[in-house]
Amino acid sequence: MGKARAGKVPARLVEDEEYQLRHERVAGTGIAKAKADVCTRLPPQREGGRRASRVEEVPARAAAVLALAARLLADGVELVVMESTSDYWRMWFYLLEAAGLRVRLVNSRHARQLAGRPKTDRLDAQWLARLAEMGLLRPSFVPPPEVRALRDLTRARLQAVRDRTREWQRLEKLLEGLLIKLSSVVHSLAATQTARAILEAIADGQDDPAALAALAAPQVTGGRAAIRQALEGMQVLPCHRKLIRARLDHITLLDRQVSMLDDEIAAALDAIPAAQGITAAGERSPAPGPGVRVLAAADRLAGIPGVSRSLASAIIAETGPDMSIFPTPAHLAAWAGLAPVTRQSGTRSRQARGHGDAYLKGYCTQAALGAARTDTFLGERYRRLARRIGGLRAQCATGRSILVIIWHLLTDPEARYADLGPDWHQRKTNRERQARRHLAQLQALGYTVQLTEEPAA
Repeated sequence: MGKARAGKVPARLVEDEEYQLRHERVAGTGIAKAKADVCTRLPPQREGGRRASRVEEVPARAAAVLALAARLLADGVELVVMESTSDYWRMWFYLLEAAGLRVRLVNSRHARQLAGRPKTDRLDAQWLARLAEMGLLRPSFVPPPEVRALRDLTRARLQAVRDRTREWQRLEKLLEGLLIKLSSVVHSLAATQTARAILEAIADGQDDPAALAALAAPQVTGGRAAIRQALEGMQVLPCHRKLIRARLDHITLLDRQVSMLDDEIAAALDAIPAAQGITAAGERSPAPGPGVRVLAAADRLAGIPGVSRSLASAIIAETGPDMSIFPTPAHLAAWAGLAPVTRQSGTRSRQARGHGDAYLKGYCTQAALGAARTDTFLGERYRRLARRIGGLRAQCATGRSILVIIWHLLTDPEARYADLGPDWHQRKTNRERQARRHLAQLQALGYTVQLTEEPAA
């Protein structure tokens, strides 16, 4: 059996990787909260000698890190490698990078100690340095400073929006306990001015259902009579009014924070040269105007169905406008966690979950849900996949398609999104081949079928 199987699999020549001593001078950094152990690997000082390692403990203070950077530059260190330990790595990465060193952040899972070896920060630093000098560590993507600032703003906005949603959910739960069924007669507590006006009046002491219903807009679903019926029988005590007021005030504060962050995000995005557009005169500008040669990056992405301009800004904050970091769309999809990961051992092969950038993956799947409601190529793609593999998988697959489009739009600044249309799959289908397949299936079931083509209308 083994010989027969070996005869079926042709031999392939696999070129060996040149990983032996890729870097002469490297430094490995084992980072903790208050300090870091740094191992510097240097060439031998004499002919035929061994490579030397210098291990030192450096406190997590800016002055100490800058002094370390000066020593590493004096030693001619080519590469500094550090693990992504919580958020403690940021000081070391930012300061060493600003000093002119080439710094590489690596996933701690890729640099685990060998089984049976002691685990200390000093040994971790030495192990990182040894792996780095042989080129056995894959770097993680760390965006440039201006993109990092934009990312901080977009992630803060996302957290503020989530906090606001939680406050509305807590308020709705409080209203249910007070026998107020307002959420069952309005479209949304958060998105309806009628609901906000009624809740403000209840917090101010109003108890009369008729007076509260009079605050509703005339076009509210079910009319003001439905609002009055939803409010009859409510049991609101003075302490409940204070709770409602506290929830509403917190929601108002979060609304202001989101609005402020929107302004800051727009300013931060406009300040990134690579994300700006090019006017008809060939000058870079955040607002190129009419006759534009190159649209701004956020405007290019906003042309994709399901991607708003705020969502486009958040996506750029995660990926950055420079796609040279990702050689192909598949690399970007894998980094976002939207590519299948295969684990193969012997004859068994299974899929494993990849982690990826959770923010970027969430933005892409959010865009996929928005595109699913449109009569476009992406909307039809989602519906076709949902019928076959279910909604969640279709959402991820459509999100991956959107991310591939984003890669092309950011790689070629002059490119613009052009929708293929919802009937693209129909136009690309080979009618004769499909007819033969269906005919063979019917014949296998014992039917005799004669095909007659209808005349064109």
